Amino acid sequence: MQKSQRLIQLMMIINARKAFTVQELADEFGISSRTITRDLQELSELGVPVYSVQGRGGGYRLLQERMLPPISFTEGEAVAIFFACQSLEYFSSLPFGEGASSALHKFFHYLPADVKGRIERLKNKVAIYSPYRQMSPGILQTLLHAIMESGIVTIGYRSSKGIQERNIQPVGLYASSGYWYCPAYCFLRKEMRQFRADRMLSAVMNPTMESREDIERQTLLDKPEKSQLEQTVLLLKLTERGIWQLDTHARFAPYIKRNEDGTGTAAVPIAAEDLNFYVELIWAFGENVKVIGPAEAVTQIKQKMKAMFLMYENER
Repeated sequence: MQKSQRLIQLMMIINARKAFTVQELADEFGISSRTITRDLQELSELGVPVYSVQGRGGGYRLLQERMLPPISFTEGEAVAIFFACQSLEYFSSLPFGEGASSALHKFFHYLPADVKGRIERLKNKVAIYSPYRQMSPGILQTLLHAIMESGIVTIGYRSSKGIQERNIQPVGLYASSGYWYCPAYCFLRKEMRQFRADRMLSAVMNPTMESREDIERQTLLDKPEKSQLEQTVLLLKLTERGIWQLDTHARFAPYIKRNEDGTGTAAVPIAAEDLNFYVELIWAFGENVKVIGPAEAVTQIKQKMKAMFLMYENER
């Protein structure tokens, strides 16, 4: 029996028995106790939660009750899973801690040699990029834990109005353009709000507050009513080049309407509190994208233009 097959069978046996001795396993596999000990050590290094029990009636036990059973994959499935996990490496922070890289290491370790070779040749030739955004992995993990446990999180949040402490009940987490977003019920505003994880300065579980069952039942697929989430519409006028620039931008592309002369317009629904963020995005496209509304966004663009003019005017 190949070593990889023996390790898989060993995982299945110890998962079923929960408690066992080295000699019992050695007798069952027909190999030496020294080999079994090495196998258990290797499984432990790969994350299988086994620990030794000293003294009379000792042996080995599982540290926790549940382990996932071995699963067989086709070569195509193995390649897909490998690159799906590897694509997460392009995020600066993840809510899973080291779980993704650890799982990928275990998965790759037991692939057949020829499949490993083909995947190795694809490394750095196939990638799913995500813009690098700096944020705290600890905060993301706290939010994920709160979602799993239906808990409340106390956050320190930086918005355009300054830093405030909020108690929120997260509905979910999703990533877009490198940013992590957390739709949540805000107990301060008493309504659904969308929070950006990179604007959270701190996040701790709040065991003193009770979660709301109606919020717990919501998912990312549920669309909040307009009365629940303050929204606005960013109106844009686009040159032909402006359409080309925004057509590859996931935030704007779905809302572009083209005119016969090659120019176009876009009416982009956004959260009102994210208006400053979108103004900064539009500023980078220069004269190819003109902000038409709302008036607050037009004012911000004019202020930025004036500040830029004065900066260079003073150099004369």
